[in-house]
Amino acid sequence: MTLAYIFSEIPIAVIVIPIFILFVFALYYFNKKQVILRKLSKTRHRAISSLKTNEFVKVHGKALHVKEPLIAPLSKRKCVFYTMKLERKVSSGKSSYWKTVVDEEKTQDFFLEQNGSYVIVRPKSFPNKNYKSFLVKDKKASSGVFNDPTPEFKALLKAYNIDSEGFFGFNKKLRYEEGVIEIGEKLTVAGIAKWKTLNEPIPEYAYSKIVELISDEKEKLIITDHPNTLKESRIKL
Repeated sequence: MTLAYIFSEIPIAVIVIPIFILFVFALYYFNKKQVILRKLSKTRHRAISSLKTNEFVKVHGKALHVKEPLIAPLSKRKCVFYTMKLERKVSSGKSSYWKTVVDEEKTQDFFLEQNGSYVIVRPKSFPNKNYKSFLVKDKKASSGVFNDPTPEFKALLKAYNIDSEGFFGFNKKLRYEEGVIEIGEKLTVAGIAKWKTLNEPIPEYAYSKIVELISDEKEKLIITDHPNTLKESRIKL
């Protein structure tokens, strides 16, 4: 009895359904948010005031700007980190899909403050990205044939040189999502604790040394404002 004969006798659903379930599970298990949440759940949580040098830890606190804050593209919120994506619905034959038009992420150095104690975080994208991140997408906008873009959305499209209308003056099918870490927002950051001597003074910070959360070849910084990461029962001292 050949393998081909054996497989031909097995109902196709018996093969396809488990493969489909495995595929869906893999999409969920390995998506960026779940990878970050699992990593943080296994990382020691410490108070900023008790950080130990060279230890990979996670800390919670409020984001404070070191320099002039960034401005989020659509919501115009002052922030230290934002990510945005703009997509357009494209038709191809009998099918259609969402094509990414703009995918932008900007960060800057920021403080994390907790009960009067501070650490500094310096996310870098160039030459090599030193962090992983997940930001909750809490601002969305869209337009379509019977859905006019808001004035704010239209202004954003103009800023990125994107026409809101297509042929015959109909609105293009566009969608936008934005996540930010606002000034004063609570978040979680994980990294390797290092005491640093400041070569140049930092505005609004009166000390010559500060703890910095850094990355290395094995561990990248992790930055997220997902609320589940803030649900700690107790802090390791």
